[in-house]
Amino acid sequence: MSALDTDIVIVGAGPVGLLCAYLGRLCNLRTLVVDKSAAPLQVGRADALNARTLQLLEVVDLFDDLYPNGKPCNTSSVWAGGKFVSRQSTWWDALEGCFHKHFLMLGQSYVEQLLDEKLKDVGAAVRRNTAVTDIKVADEGCTTTLSTGETIKSRFVIGADGSRSFVRDLFKVPFEVTRPQLIWAVLDGVIETDFVKVPEIIVFQAETSDVAWIPREGNLDRFYVRMDTKEFTVEQAVAKINRAMQPHALRFKELVWFSQFSVKESVAEHYAVADKVFLAGDACHIHSVNGGQGLNTGLADAFNLMWKMSMVLGSGAPAALLRTYEQERKPVAMGVVETSSALVRSTKYSETGTHADDYVKIVEKRAGYITGMGIRYGEHALHGKRLLDFMVHNDGEQADTRIYSLLDYRFFTLLVFGDCKATLDLPAFVKVIRIRDEETSPYANQLILVRPDSYIAASSSLSDVSPITAYFDSMLSRAVA
Repeated sequence: MSALDTDIVIVGAGPVGLLCAYLGRLCNLRTLVVDKSAAPLQVGRADALNARTLQLLEVVDLFDDLYPNGKPCNTSSVWAGGKFVSRQSTWWDALEGCFHKHFLMLGQSYVEQLLDEKLKDVGAAVRRNTAVTDIKVADEGCTTTLSTGETIKSRFVIGADGSRSFVRDLFKVPFEVTRPQLIWAVLDGVIETDFVKVPEIIVFQAETSDVAWIPREGNLDRFYVRMDTKEFTVEQAVAKINRAMQPHALRFKELVWFSQFSVKESVAEHYAVADKVFLAGDACHIHSVNGGQGLNTGLADAFNLMWKMSMVLGSGAPAALLRTYEQERKPVAMGVVETSSALVRSTKYSETGTHADDYVKIVEKRAGYITGMGIRYGEHALHGKRLLDFMVHNDGEQADTRIYSLLDYRFFTLLVFGDCKATLDLPAFVKVIRIRDEETSPYANQLILVRPDSYIAASSSLSDVSPITAYFDSMLSRAVA
């Protein structure tokens, strides 16, 4: 077959590309994922899902498959010279409207393998062992050429092909990289140690090297070790771990994965080309692993982008709606880079011994980014903020239920908190849910319009619903600035 037609070609079968395809299929879009790899990731790379990601995974029915495999963790501690310095967990307590006040420590491979299977189940298996060699953009859409010689015509292309993105480079999107000259080893494995094993992130701070001990799923543990040069062995990395942990020690009974990386920081100048080609995940932002934000930020890109593509392809929204993807997500990426940059630089040894305190202060100050719960789009007091999660009584249901269990990524959701007599003339893609209101509700006596990605789009009083209809008039009828 010389030509395959689809709605969206997705370049890259990492977690972001796979999630884009999964969300697209939920919204009844045709997707084709192309990747050079032979199979999903088996070991290594990202190691945690944050609280906001867990919320969103519930909305799209992925949570129950992933959560039992991971290890909840909401505490970190700092040790130096064999002595306890500090422990941090109370900053989770301040998170409002959040049921999962922790990270889920879980390898990226679990996310990729689950999504890969989900796509196979719906007849949208990844085209593997296949590269993209060219992409042409025209008014009517895109033509993608594969290494097999096939050409694929689609309305959109998503470049989710990682930090060395072919798509980004093909369209010459500026991606200026900062290198703070910090090199880390990362080791996954099964260990023996005389240090008490607890489900928390432990940082050992020492003049020789900082070491971060990350609990993982099952019997795995991960260690990040700051190294002095790019050339080092596993034995040298383990030796640095043991020096930092003194008087305690460990050994690896089984080494599952070993790698090294030098810290790089960048945000793409543009996230889109001609309203047709879009970058997501590491293709448009890279930074250090500190704070565990890379995978989570990329997944949030997918949640933001795909409902907008669905509105354009299936509900008559103007293509200009897609410009809000960059407008909303690029500032988030810049904040994430700033956060991880501050964290990784605070790991440099300080003779005054203040770097442990510095690290803790940064974590507390940047908790909104690290947990994902503080991400917002714009400065409105309500619009652009995440919907809070709490127990409500839904009309027609006998028992109270969590508000997030009422959401559906395929729809906008209009939550009616109270007795609304006004006539609601709404598009077919809006689901209306009436809540038996209580004055203690944070949204008492209001209509709250929730986007598919669980952010608040608009609100109104019970008597004047015009702000709700005005939102849709703007989205469907007028170009977005």
